[in-house]
This record gives sequence, structure tokens and C-alpha cells, in this order.
Amino acid sequence: MKKSTIAALSAALCLAPLSLAFAQDAIVVYGLKGPSGLAMVRLFEDPPVADGIPISVQALPSVDVMVAKLVSGEAKIGILPPNVAAKLAAAGRSLSVVAVVGEGMLSLLSADPSVGSVADLKGKTIEVAGQGATPDFVFRKILSAYALDPEKDLKLGYSLAYPEIAQALIAGRVSLALLPEPFATMARSGKPALTAPIDIQAEWAKAGGNATYPMTTIVVDRAFAERNPGALRVVLGAWRASVLWTIANPAEAGRLAEKHDLGLKAAVAAAAIPRGAFVFIPASEARPSLEALYRTFLGYAPASIGGALPSDAFYLGW
Repeated sequence: MKKSTIAALSAALCLAPLSLAFAQDAIVVYGLKGPSGLAMVRLFEDPPVADGIPISVQALPSVDVMVAKLVSGEAKIGILPPNVAAKLAAAGRSLSVVAVVGEGMLSLLSADPSVGSVADLKGKTIEVAGQGATPDFVFRKILSAYALDPEKDLKLGYSLAYPEIAQALIAGRVSLALLPEPFATMARSGKPALTAPIDIQAEWAKAGGNATYPMTTIVVDRAFAERNPGALRVVLGAWRASVLWTIANPAEAGRLAEKHDLGLKAAVAAAAIPRGAFVFIPASEARPSLEALYRTFLGYAPASIGGALPSDAFYLGW
């Protein structure tokens, strides 16, 4: 994490008023089971309290459930993939991004010794985690930089879920796959002979993307944020602290992930954390990398982010 980001955020949190002005008796922060919720483990273990009002944390099983709670208004603070957040905002939901908490963490895993570069993927079949999501379009942009057309020059497979792709690599049923953490670590732990011959993050930058690409954002209902700035700062301060603690304490964080039923075994979570690209970057600083990603979505599937770049209101300062 950039020192300037941490310093600016720390200063903002120190200046933040802790008095709250909201009607409900408690605040619920919603996370997701799996890698997206991993850096929140300290929040699950020790939820913060803002001016005497408890803040509870719940892990939801899927992005679809998170979207339903945000659309209904039940959820006020949660996490979403960047494209989903943008699409909800474009559809009229009063939703803003307040921070990026996960960046590029994709690995192209190979059991094929003939693959040493992107150009070597011609004629190959690659299983891709998440059709129409960030991994898919990041990879397509990289392929296009090498004049590779996935409709003609190679085949992208989307039939397997993330854990199934990892298991298929281990069993030898798949020889090439694009996976995020911790599933990449899961695959490599089960089959150490797997290699990562292509640096996806470096190739993204070479293809014209930003230095990295956001994978996970914290989103908040704008009306809630306006009514409760103190509460929001308390939550975000605790969230930032959890991210930093998780990075510094992978073994203990892995234990807590299993304890709080985040869908990850302790050993896998602990091994994946150093490769997980967990960050805490306020939306104002993350905007260039978000917009670089959104422009890629616009090039392939404009409707997936609502047809246009999000407005200024989408990036909430606090």
C-alpha cells in the first residue's frame, strides 16, 4: 500500500468526528464469503463500536445476494466487484464507491511446458474464472494487445466455477487456467508442478491498463453516508486496520477465516494472503485505476457497467 495513501487516510480518520446521527440501533456491514471477505477477518472477530452503537458484520454467500440487499435498501455498506457497483449506480441506485480493498491478483496457471508467453496461447484452451467479470475482460484486453482473437485464435472456457477450475488443474483435466487468489494458491498447493509463465498484472499494464486493476470495492448508500459520516469513518477505519493486520498476520488471519466460516480453510487462506493484493485505497485515489478498468468493460460489454463511465458522484470522499 502506498505510504501516501496510508498517511492521508490516517490523518482523515484522526480528524473524523465520532458522534453519530442515525436512527437505527446498529449498523450491519456486509462482506462476502471467499477471498473478498478475507481481509475483513478482524471485523468479524472484533467488530467496532461507534459512540456506543454496535457494528455487526455478516458474510453473504454470493454477489447476487449482496446486490439484492443493496437494491432493497437493507444493506447500506458492503463489497462488490467494480463493474457490478457501476451497473447498480447507472441503474439509479444511490450507491458510491468509498474504497478499493482488492487489486489485481490473477494468475495464469499452466501445466503446458510449451507456454512461456502470451503469444504461445494461440491455439490453446484456457479456463477463465468469471465470464463477463473482471478476469474475463482483463484477459481479453491482454490477448488483444498480442492480436489474439479469443473467438478465432484460441478458446476460452467458462463452464467451471473457481474451486472446480483449481481441482481440474490438480487432476490434470485442465492444462491452462486464469484464476484469482486464493484459488490459484489452492491449485498450486495441490499440484506444485504448475507454473505461472505470464505475469497478468504486468501484461495488463503493457496493454494500456493502469498499474493494476481493482477487483473489490467497498460501496455505501449515499444517503446513509450523508446522514452518518462519523459512523462511516469508524467502519472504514476499522476496515483499513483489518486489511493491514491481515497482510501482517497471514497465519492468524487464515485461522480466523476458517473460524468465521468464510469458505476458506486456514492453511489455504494463510498461503494466499501474501499473493492476495489486499489494499485500502480511498475512491478519490483509486479512480484512475477504476476508470481504466471501466473503459475496458465499455470496449467489450458496455451494458455490464451501465453504458458509460460512472459520474463524479460515484466516487465518494469522506
